[in-house]
Amino acid sequence: MDYSILAVQLMTGLAYGMLLFMMATGLTIIFGLLNVINLAHGALFMVGGYVALTFVKEYTNFWIALLLTIVVMAIIGVLIERFLLNRMYGKEFEQVLLTFGLIFVLSDGAKWIWGSSPQAIPVPEALRFAVTIGDISFPAYRLFVVLIGCIFALILWYLEAKTRIGAIIRAGVDDREMLGALGINFKLVFTGVFCFGAGLAGLSGALGAPILGLYVGMDGDILILSLVIVVIGGLGTWKGAFIGAILVGMIDTLGRIWFPQISMAIIFALMVIVLLIKPSGLFGKEVKA
Repeated sequence: MDYSILAVQLMTGLAYGMLLFMMATGLTIIFGLLNVINLAHGALFMVGGYVALTFVKEYTNFWIALLLTIVVMAIIGVLIERFLLNRMYGKEFEQVLLTFGLIFVLSDGAKWIWGSSPQAIPVPEALRFAVTIGDISFPAYRLFVVLIGCIFALILWYLEAKTRIGAIIRAGVDDREMLGALGINFKLVFTGVFCFGAGLAGLSGALGAPILGLYVGMDGDILILSLVIVVIGGLGTWKGAFIGAILVGMIDTLGRIWFPQISMAIIFALMVIVLLIKPSGLFGKEVKA
């Protein structure tokens, strides 16, 4: 076995896992706090990538495009929550139909605006080099994505453990009714969480575009993996999303090389094993009967 090739593939899987982590974190927190299965989350990821592409072409600066994409997708998230989902809380079937319909609206909107041909955002010039350690050479941009994912995990830990916002979100995940009893404006919290999740989807879409490219249908691919990560990690926990995303990213990357015909089957097999051992997920809390 060529260990240098294995190391490169592991790093590739880690970079992919970090993209999935940022994507799945928004999904799992929305699911855990709002009790909303947002099937349109993958479409938000795709639209975020296309929005970043537009800004890159407009300003020729990846970093400005990245910031503007987060803002635009966060605003889209606010609009979706305020004018659509706000009427559907407590109505699970209607939520599924609504977010499923949004997939088609966003996907067809992206096809209408940006076309159906595959596109890609070029890697920013500052990161167009490879880092070499011994016999291993790895693209600097993918290392940058890994770094961003780790920094983001640290920020989430700080927000959860050290801030009032984190305490409110933890309380909401455990007992949503308690938020209202404590005098907290839970509607504002819900809007903020959905805005946060949409902004994260846009961020991961923009960061992933130079690696994955942009194409019609990528929303479904990324949504399936994100849902698997949420199930593996547990609802409402970013820690579960972090571990689950790394596992899925590694298995998907290595599986496509060694077992391309059954790479997805291996991921679902992992999900089944986790559910058999711990039905609530790796970091999910057991629901008392």
